[in-house]
Amino acid sequence: MPPPDSTPDTKKKQAVKSKKGPVNTMTLQVTGKNVDAGDAYQTYITEKISGVFEKYIGPEISGHVRLEKERSTFRTNCSIRLRTGLLVEAHGTGGDAYSSADSAIEHLEKRVRRYKRRLKDHHHQRQNGNQLPAEMPARDYVLKLSDDEHEEDAKTDHHPVIIAETETGIRELTVGEAVMHLDLGENPFLIFRNAGSGGINVVYRRPDGNVGWVDPAKGEQSS
Repeated sequence: MPPPDSTPDTKKKQAVKSKKGPVNTMTLQVTGKNVDAGDAYQTYITEKISGVFEKYIGPEISGHVRLEKERSTFRTNCSIRLRTGLLVEAHGTGGDAYSSADSAIEHLEKRVRRYKRRLKDHHHQRQNGNQLPAEMPARDYVLKLSDDEHEEDAKTDHHPVIIAETETGIRELTVGEAVMHLDLGENPFLIFRNAGSGGINVVYRRPDGNVGWVDPAKGEQSS
């Protein structure tokens, strides 16, 4: 397969569409960071992603694929939004752009296949007019860690410095839904409002491969 252009190009963006019939539409944006994601790579990754979702759910999706190069390693990051609003993410690395794409697709298909029945249920519910629960607005802050070992002794307020902030949302989910959202994405944890208790809960990835669940309400009941 022809390799992508190795000229650094962090600004190139191109939307790629795949259409089958008048309704089924898949729209992907493919970008490159430190490498030009050329037409051959765009066609390759688009067809691969289209094949996965048409096989298990349906092609009515949109998303972003980013190809990155760091020294001699290529990384393909896939972020796919389903019509239901669910986000499916996966990444892969390799010695060239296409092997990193194959690795990302393998992880993507594994996640979609694991939840294919539930994802189809979400898809049908959306077609019937059911929407995902509304999100409670929240702010996500990035706090600066000091490099000065004497700085903490000099300060009395101990207020961390905010260096970035973004808008986010906390959705009401069952624990099972929260685990699915976590497993379909790349984040190490997920904060959600428990649909049963109404409390703020957290599910997170454990080093042993399982998922942890933090529920303050359970602690109150047992105390």
